[in-house]
Amino acid sequence: MKKQYIREVKAGLARISGMTPGIVREADLLALPAPVRRYLQNMGVVGRERPLNARLVFEGRIRSKPDAWMVFRSEQYNFFDRPTRLFYIAARKMGIPATGLHMYKDAKASMVIRLVGLFKVVDARGKEMDQGETVTVFNDMCCMAPATLLDKNIRWEAIDNTSAKASFTNGHITIGATLCFDEAGDLVNFISNDRFETTDGKTYHNYPWSTPIGGYTLYDGIRIASEAKLIYHRPDGDFCYGEFTFKEVCYNIADFK
Repeated sequence: MKKQYIREVKAGLARISGMTPGIVREADLLALPAPVRRYLQNMGVVGRERPLNARLVFEGRIRSKPDAWMVFRSEQYNFFDRPTRLFYIAARKMGIPATGLHMYKDAKASMVIRLVGLFKVVDARGKEMDQGETVTVFNDMCCMAPATLLDKNIRWEAIDNTSAKASFTNGHITIGATLCFDEAGDLVNFISNDRFETTDGKTYHNYPWSTPIGGYTLYDGIRIASEAKLIYHRPDGDFCYGEFTFKEVCYNIADFK
């Protein structure tokens, strides 16, 4: 899977190699709802390049059951010219290694997980995955690459001074989300009803999904979310299945790292 991940990343890098990123201007923010505009200003995107891609590294823990935490380290590349998310994860539970590859490209998604690099335990794909991973892609844009919220495929609806609704369209898929901000203008939560929980790639449950943000940090002159939780709001109670801690980010990368 690692070879496939590298191959897909290099193909994306080759595709954008001749592109020149534009610069975010203050005037670009004027059409946004007030809390979204304030958020982009807080994150310092004005005067910076618009991201064509991003490389992100996280550490943390994940689980599929209440008592089944696994520690992990992940690396991902996102491409924003054609929404693409390539996410490679290495995890370990009780000494047993697992690797996973989530791919989202051309509005199609897949998730493959293997134990000890050999035994496939999850192979998820289909319309639920396609829609759900479109939500994930938009969540990445909101939390980790906020300058991309100027994308023409996003439609905004103001709610009040600390929240806004968004719809994001990629190909034939449109998903919705509500962004919640604090009084200082920072994004504190992302909520969507368009994602699906699955543990085996066969059975899917459409539960509300949220990613509350635990704080912000300054990294290489860029303000970025430092940690977040991943929560499904099940009928029998909230289930936190992921805790992510930010480690690295680079934008507009030309070569595989």
